[in-house]
Amino acid sequence: MKIAVTHDNGMVFQHFGKTAEFKFYTVEGKDIKESSVIGTEGKGHGELVDFLKSHHADLLICGGLGGGAKSALSDAGIKVFGGTSGNTDELVKAYLEGKLEYNPDVQCNHHHHEGEGEEGHSCHGKCGSDKSSDTVIKLSI
Repeated sequence: MKIAVTHDNGMVFQHFGKTAEFKFYTVEGKDIKESSVIGTEGKGHGELVDFLKSHHADLLICGGLGGGAKSALSDAGIKVFGGTSGNTDELVKAYLEGKLEYNPDVQCNHHHHEGEGEEGHSCHGKCGSDKSSDTVIKLSI
Protein backbone atom coordinates (compact mmCIF):
# COMPACT_ATOMS: atom_id res chain seq x y z
CA MET A 1 0.00 0.00 0.00
CA LYS A 2 1.16 3.53 -0.67
CA ILE A 3 0.12 6.40 1.59
CA ALA A 4 0.50 10.05 0.52
CA VAL A 5 0.50 12.90 3.04
CA THR A 6 0.45 16.61 2.24
CA HIS A 7 3.83 17.74 3.54
CA ASP A 8 5.55 20.91 4.69
CA ASN A 9 8.65 20.69 6.86
CA GLY A 10 7.60 17.40 8.46
CA MET A 11 4.04 18.53 9.15
CA VAL A 12 0.72 18.06 7.34
CA PHE A 13 0.22 20.93 4.91
CA GLN A 14 -3.27 22.32 5.41
CA HIS A 15 -4.39 23.23 1.86
CA PHE A 16 -4.46 20.24 -0.49
CA GLY A 17 -4.76 22.33 -3.67
CA LYS A 18 -1.60 24.28 -2.91
CA THR A 19 0.52 21.36 -1.73
CA ALA A 20 4.10 21.82 -2.95
CA GLU A 21 5.22 18.35 -1.84
CA PHE A 22 3.87 15.06 -0.59
CA LYS A 23 5.54 12.53 1.63
CA PHE A 24 4.91 9.03 0.31
CA TYR A 25 5.08 5.97 2.52
CA THR A 26 5.27 2.42 1.21
CA VAL A 27 3.78 0.11 3.83
CA GLU A 28 3.37 -3.61 4.24
CA GLY A 29 0.92 -4.67 6.91
CA LYS A 30 1.61 -2.28 9.77
CA ASP A 31 5.23 -1.58 8.83
CA ILE A 32 6.61 1.42 6.96
CA LYS A 33 9.10 0.00 4.45
CA GLU A 34 10.23 3.29 2.94
CA SER A 35 9.31 6.93 2.66
CA SER A 36 10.27 9.82 0.41
CA VAL A 37 9.30 13.44 -0.13
CA ILE A 38 8.40 14.31 -3.72
CA GLY A 39 7.74 17.84 -4.98
CA THR A 40 4.71 18.53 -7.15
CA GLU A 41 6.72 20.60 -9.67
CA GLY A 42 4.23 23.46 -9.46
CA LYS A 43 1.15 21.33 -10.04
CA GLY A 44 -1.89 22.47 -8.13
CA HIS A 45 -5.56 21.81 -7.48
CA GLY A 46 -6.95 19.53 -10.24
CA GLU A 47 -3.52 18.30 -11.35
CA LEU A 48 -2.71 16.90 -7.91
CA VAL A 49 -5.08 13.95 -8.25
CA ASP A 50 -3.24 12.82 -11.39
CA PHE A 51 0.05 13.45 -9.59
CA LEU A 52 -1.02 11.14 -6.74
CA LYS A 53 -2.27 8.51 -9.22
CA SER A 54 1.05 8.62 -11.09
CA HIS A 55 2.80 7.86 -7.79
CA HIS A 56 0.39 4.97 -7.07
CA ALA A 57 -1.14 6.49 -3.92
CA ASP A 58 -3.85 4.33 -2.37
CA LEU A 59 -4.82 6.82 0.31
CA LEU A 60 -4.26 10.43 1.26
CA ILE A 61 -3.86 11.96 4.70
CA CYS A 62 -4.28 15.72 4.58
CA GLY A 63 -5.60 18.86 6.23
CA GLY A 64 -8.28 20.73 4.32
CA LEU A 65 -9.54 20.10 0.81
CA GLY A 66 -12.48 21.16 -1.30
CA GLY A 67 -15.44 19.15 -2.44
CA GLY A 68 -14.15 18.90 -6.01
CA ALA A 69 -10.87 17.42 -4.83
CA LYS A 70 -12.69 14.95 -2.58
CA SER A 71 -14.82 13.79 -5.52
CA ALA A 72 -11.87 13.53 -7.90
CA LEU A 73 -9.84 11.56 -5.35
CA SER A 74 -12.78 9.23 -4.75
CA ASP A 75 -13.23 8.74 -8.50
CA ALA A 76 -9.51 7.89 -8.72
CA GLY A 77 -9.92 5.25 -6.02
CA ILE A 78 -7.84 7.17 -3.47
CA LYS A 79 -9.23 7.05 0.07
CA VAL A 80 -9.13 10.40 1.88
CA PHE A 81 -8.50 11.03 5.57
CA GLY A 82 -8.83 14.81 5.88
CA GLY A 83 -8.99 17.23 8.74
CA THR A 84 -5.71 16.07 10.24
CA SER A 85 -2.79 18.10 11.52
CA GLY A 86 0.58 17.35 13.02
CA ASN A 87 3.69 15.38 12.20
CA THR A 88 3.33 13.30 9.03
CA ASP A 89 5.30 10.31 10.35
CA GLU A 90 3.23 10.17 13.52
CA LEU A 91 -0.04 10.37 11.59
CA VAL A 92 0.94 7.49 9.31
CA LYS A 93 1.91 5.43 12.36
CA ALA A 94 -1.47 6.28 13.93
CA TYR A 95 -3.22 5.16 10.74
CA LEU A 96 -1.33 1.87 10.73
CA GLU A 97 -2.25 1.31 14.38
CA GLY A 98 -5.91 2.11 13.70
CA LYS A 99 -5.74 5.26 15.84
CA LEU A 100 -5.84 8.06 13.26
CA GLU A 101 -8.21 10.88 14.16
CA TYR A 102 -9.64 12.64 11.13
CA ASN A 103 -12.69 14.61 10.01
CA PRO A 104 -14.57 13.06 7.06
CA ASP A 105 -16.63 16.24 6.68
CA VAL A 106 -13.69 18.64 6.41
CA GLN A 107 -14.35 21.18 3.66
CA CYS A 108 -12.20 24.02 2.40
CA ASN A 109 -14.41 26.44 0.46
CA HIS A 110 -12.42 29.65 0.31
CA HIS A 111 -10.40 29.59 -2.85
CA HIS A 112 -9.63 32.75 -4.82
CA HIS A 113 -9.84 35.27 -1.96
CA GLU A 114 -6.92 37.40 -3.07
CA GLY A 115 -5.49 39.63 -0.41
CA GLU A 116 -6.72 37.42 2.44
CA GLY A 117 -4.40 35.06 4.23
CA GLU A 118 -1.54 33.45 2.41
CA GLU A 119 -1.56 33.52 -1.39
CA GLY A 120 -5.33 33.81 -1.65
CA HIS A 121 -6.10 31.35 1.10
CA SER A 122 -8.11 32.89 3.90
CA CYS A 123 -8.62 30.08 6.38
CA HIS A 124 -5.54 31.16 8.37
CA GLY A 125 -4.60 27.56 9.12
CA LYS A 126 -8.12 26.36 9.93
CA CYS A 127 -8.84 24.19 6.86
CA GLY A 128 -7.77 20.92 8.36
CA SER A 129 -8.05 21.83 11.99
CA ASP A 130 -11.32 23.75 12.10
CA LYS A 131 -12.94 22.58 15.32
CA SER A 132 -16.28 24.14 14.41
CA SER A 133 -17.30 20.68 13.28
CA ASP A 134 -17.60 18.13 16.03
CA THR A 135 -17.24 15.29 13.54
CA VAL A 136 -13.94 13.64 14.36
CA ILE A 137 -13.58 9.95 13.77
CA LYS A 138 -11.07 7.61 15.30
CA LEU A 139 -10.09 5.12 12.66
CA SER A 140 -10.50 1.48 13.51
CA ILE A 141 -8.95 -1.02 11.14
